[in-house]
Amino acid sequence: MTNDSWFASGGKLGVLGGGQLGKMLIEEAVRMDISLAVMDENPQCACAGITPYFQTGSITDFQNVLEFGRSCDVLTIEIENVNIEALKQLENEGVKVFPPPSVIELIQDKGTQKLFYNQKSIPTAPFKMFFNTEELDAAIAAGKIKFPFVWKARKGGYDGRGVKIIKNQGDLETLANTSCFVEDLIPFEKELACVGARSSLGEVITYPTVAMDFHPDANQVEDVFMPSGISEALELEAKRITVRLMNELNHVGLLAVEFFLTQDLQLLVNECAPRPHNSGHIFSDNCYISQFEQHLRAICGWALGSTRMICPGVMVNLVGDEKHSGKVYYEGASQAIKEEGVVLHLYGKTETRPFRKMGHINCIASTLEEAMQKAAKVRSTVKIISSNE
Repeated sequence: MTNDSWFASGGKLGVLGGGQLGKMLIEEAVRMDISLAVMDENPQCACAGITPYFQTGSITDFQNVLEFGRSCDVLTIEIENVNIEALKQLENEGVKVFPPPSVIELIQDKGTQKLFYNQKSIPTAPFKMFFNTEELDAAIAAGKIKFPFVWKARKGGYDGRGVKIIKNQGDLETLANTSCFVEDLIPFEKELACVGARSSLGEVITYPTVAMDFHPDANQVEDVFMPSGISEALELEAKRITVRLMNELNHVGLLAVEFFLTQDLQLLVNECAPRPHNSGHIFSDNCYISQFEQHLRAICGWALGSTRMICPGVMVNLVGDEKHSGKVYYEGASQAIKEEGVVLHLYGKTETRPFRKMGHINCIASTLEEAMQKAAKVRSTVKIISSNE
């Protein structure tokens, strides 16, 4: 199958995971006449109602993934928690799996990620690995670990889960007894992200770096700002590290790299994600090519698109109010989108719960200051609550 045959529905693209990232991939695929199939264990997931090729099945089950993948020409992911052994088998059978199973396997384990950064001399925060919390407790008792520090589970963490700042002995009681590592609590000026793409033909491109604000308790992105406000030298360094990571991994698809910018203006890699990412949602409205179209271009072997910023923008994450659970109600949403340059993206989730990602709003303007003003209005106007409380 030639690359151009995709444009005439000549191949089937499979996605493991049916959440909002898959939904936004479908939206771009429909525009480009790509047949896109999705598998998720939840028959009411965000993707279920918008593709005729939806299949109910577990993305962590070997046989489910194997059978689904065999029906596809190219297979990709929208979440890393997938069955790696099935992906390796599919790759051996000739199915194109992007990102490669080796990349997903490495990134599934945050500890392995950290070891990879050290092996490749990629700057990252100092860390110590532990098999369980008993080992960690012993290290603290021996004075080898000092409060405060950052605790991270090696596997299974996402959307703020599996990451905690440990300030005292009492905080240790909240930790899961699992393989983990701890990092020094590094004072930093900003948290940044650089999203890059590498195609199956080896072409590489990066988007401009964005700055991120996180919720102090949920440890989730609240706002994304573009441009990031860093110097040209730091911008070039973030892009250089992102390109180097993609090439070292032999990655295909999008790679989002999160950085800490330290007080002495050093960039440290926090972690990366081998797929479309929360930090790249702003590109849908302030760049020529969205991250979702870029990911499709990369894994289908097409030329990558322009990543140039058309105008500044701010993404406001819409998450469930911490006091509400149940049938969702978007209070103030219709009022907020009356303003020019305020674009609503909802994820199709019918139930809200505290800090659940329900959508985002992109605010674009001729200056970052104006976009930030619009974002502040959105933040004060829109509330994600339940209609049955």
